[in-house]
Amino acid sequence: MGTVVLTMKASVIEMVLVLLVTGIHSNKEMTKKIKRLKFNVPQINCDVKAGKIINPEFIVKCPAGCQDPKYHVYGTDVYASYSSVCGAAVHSGVLDNSGGKILVRKVAGQSGYKGSYSNGVQSLSLPRWRESFIVSESKPQKGVTYPSALTYSSSKSPAGKAGETTKAYERPSVPGTTSQPVTLTQVLAVTTAEASHTTLPKPSPSAASTTSSPRPQPVGHRSREMDLWSTPTYTSSQNRPGANPGVQRQDSLGAAFQKPVGVDASLGETDFWKPGSVLLDAGFVPKEELSTQSLEPVSLGDPNCKVDLSFLIDGSSSIGKRRFRIQKQFLADIAQALDIGPAGPLMGVVQYGDNPATHFNLRTHTNSRDLKTAIEKITQRGGLANAGRAISFVTKNFFSKANGNRGGSPNVAVVLVDGWPTDKVEEASRLARESGINIFFITIEGAVENEKQYVLEPNFVNKAVCRTNGFYSFHVQSWFGLHKTLQPLVKRVCDTERLACSKTCLNSADIGFVIDGSSSVGTGNFRTVLQFVANLSKEFEISDTDTRVGAVQYTYEQRLEFGFDKYSSKADVLNAIKRVGYWSGGTSTGAAINYALEQLFQKSKPNKRKLMILITDGRSYDDIRIPALAAHLKGVITYAVGVAWAAQEELEVIATHPARDHSFFADDFDNLYQYVPRIIRNICTEFNSQPRN
Repeated sequence: MGTVVLTMKASVIEMVLVLLVTGIHSNKEMTKKIKRLKFNVPQINCDVKAGKIINPEFIVKCPAGCQDPKYHVYGTDVYASYSSVCGAAVHSGVLDNSGGKILVRKVAGQSGYKGSYSNGVQSLSLPRWRESFIVSESKPQKGVTYPSALTYSSSKSPAGKAGETTKAYERPSVPGTTSQPVTLTQVLAVTTAEASHTTLPKPSPSAASTTSSPRPQPVGHRSREMDLWSTPTYTSSQNRPGANPGVQRQDSLGAAFQKPVGVDASLGETDFWKPGSVLLDAGFVPKEELSTQSLEPVSLGDPNCKVDLSFLIDGSSSIGKRRFRIQKQFLADIAQALDIGPAGPLMGVVQYGDNPATHFNLRTHTNSRDLKTAIEKITQRGGLANAGRAISFVTKNFFSKANGNRGGSPNVAVVLVDGWPTDKVEEASRLARESGINIFFITIEGAVENEKQYVLEPNFVNKAVCRTNGFYSFHVQSWFGLHKTLQPLVKRVCDTERLACSKTCLNSADIGFVIDGSSSVGTGNFRTVLQFVANLSKEFEISDTDTRVGAVQYTYEQRLEFGFDKYSSKADVLNAIKRVGYWSGGTSTGAAINYALEQLFQKSKPNKRKLMILITDGRSYDDIRIPALAAHLKGVITYAVGVAWAAQEELEVIATHPARDHSFFADDFDNLYQYVPRIIRNICTEFNSQPRN
């Protein structure tokens, strides 16, 4: 009996030991599973935005193909949280288009984000956003625990397709509801207890948003909520089709935060115009992050490319439907690359065939998205390829204030031609250049040797473009190679320093008036001289960056009435001329020229034409030859205007060669006004006769 008892005890002990060892082994296996789960790198899709992820710092794996432009990126180096995480990683150079692991760290929002083109990705500019992030290589930092599952701001995780285990975002509890949010800890507890695969239960309406993340919009399409021009006013946007999630609040703060001048009112509906910031760690989710139809921030445009741009596209019958579609796609890609906006480039399109027609002007569409949608709707006109007529049309009609021309921005016209034009372009282009329009030409599939006999105007490109140095022209062998000109063209039209035709005879000079105030002039005639000076000044575009005006009065002595940097508007200059007081005295014209060279033209800007307009009524008491020669050697173009007793031979010495174009004589002060158009014409003729190479 004792032996049996001992045997039974041994068996029991053996069974306990077996169970104990089995349990320890099972626990080790489960611990390994948990550890593997803990350090698993989450995978996300290309369209996931950093703002959708609550975690402040995390490592993720991006798939291949995130270089696609439909995954929008905002900023350079530091990116707005509305950006695609993986798109930003490709733009920054941390990843290439094949994908991989990256480290993402959230940082504070920025007051502005600058767009740029890098690694095949065009990032956009943004005025401000509440949160930013930076991307680096996936090297974990010591002491930092990275999540194996990401917390999203919506229960329907964008990474769900990738098979990732995710947390449901825990929203503030709603009175009257009993359902609880499911956390990662609870899921692991179930896994440990059951030792089986478990799927996350769907959160109840109280635990997660009733709306889902926005689906990426197809390229060329626009959702109604993102329409820049719509300005709806609602008191509530819950479950309303097409309602903007950021609709203005009906409170006392509305009057305090008004839209910036020149920005459409609907921009106030997006969060980057709202004051303050959203505290993500306070248990609240930004309204647009929870909405199924979030507002994508509308860029104000790239401020480093502030140009007014017209594309003249070939709609002639010879181009065919297929090549016309390629041309439209090229325009859409240009619109995307330029980052269109009121603070950057603006773009309109004119199509030409027999006759030109404007599809949309500079003020019609003020962001790249709307512009691309409009381009897609353009239909071919047919007919001949009258590019010259189209250039004339653009010169007379397109770049007007009513059509959105901003005045201070360079005007650029890009002409696309299939083969060659069916009319002449030289005269139309000359008038365009003299109006300050920078003409670029893109010729596709130009005439081969046996076709040149059909070209109406040989060498038409060089006769049309702003300069013949190659900067303004592109020759493309095939329509299928047109896309290769995109980046060079964007770079050139944005290089405002090299847009030479923006400088005209009326907006690119420093004009110094040297006015005889001697006793022989008299008070009444002196006022007539000042009116003559004012009439000449009115013809110029005056500002601190355009033409500037200064004035010197002289007798035996000299006096600086005002310098080039004193007044920066036409109205201020005209008022200053009216205030000049008559001095009276002798006539030392030679000393006055030297004084003007020192006090006015020595402070002229290097890129300005220097024009001196001297008005005198008599012979000089001192030598004028040496001072006049000094002015000519210093590049000052001198116009000499004599009245009454002025010496004609002295006027010809003072004037720049040829004297017949730069010296004028009026027998009476009352006849001075007649010379204003002639002087302006000669100034512009001389300017426009400069070589174009």
